[in-house]
Order: sequence, then structure tokens, then C-alpha cells
Amino acid sequence: MSLKVYQYPRCGTCRKAVQYLKEKEIAFEDQHIVENPPSRVELEKLVKKSGLPVRKFFNTSGKKYRELGLKDRLKEMDESEMLDLLASDGMLIKRPIITDGENVTVGFKEETFDEVWRK
Repeated sequence: MSLKVYQYPRCGTCRKAVQYLKEKEIAFEDQHIVENPPSRVELEKLVKKSGLPVRKFFNTSGKKYRELGLKDRLKEMDESEMLDLLASDGMLIKRPIITDGENVTVGFKEETFDEVWRK
């Protein structure tokens, strides 16, 4: 199984997730989420496969999220508008996002990784 890891190297959570994958010897390819963010189509697929609502893909603790006042603005947006916004700036996306093409995890929780990625 080879994973794709959308991550930002300066993100502490991303570093923990990558460390976990390396320690467990799980092969992965990484993609810099800011320099090369997932396209709207990729994001749509990731959201669908994750089973999570689109709003869970927003980096709510990020500076950009606060600057744009998204806490209140997201309430009025539909899914399509949210996907467009996420695709416009990798800093708005919660990270890391990890997928094997079928499963998707967002963020890093060791127990979730044990369940999903240690097969």
C-alpha cells in the first residue's frame, strides 16, 4: 500500500504524521499542500471518500481562515463554494490529508492512523 500525503513541512501535525508513517515503515509519496495544493476535483474526491463534511477540511486554526472571517462566512456557503475556496489556497486546508485512493484521513490522531493505515 502506498499513500499520498498532502502536507506542509513546517506544520507540526504534519511532521508527527510523517514521523508515524516512517516509524511504521508505511510507504508514502508526499505533496506540498501549499506549493502544489490539491485541485478542486481532487478535493471533491477526497471529501467524498472521507465521509466527512467539507467544513472538516478547513484549517480552522490557520491565520488565513481567521483573516477571511470564515468562521461566520462558511455558514452561508454551499459545498461547491467551500470546495472552490479550499482549492484556491493550500493554507486553508486542514492537514495532513492522507489517502490510498479508497480511504482518507484528515489531521493526525495516532489511534485513527493505527486503525486505517496499519493494515
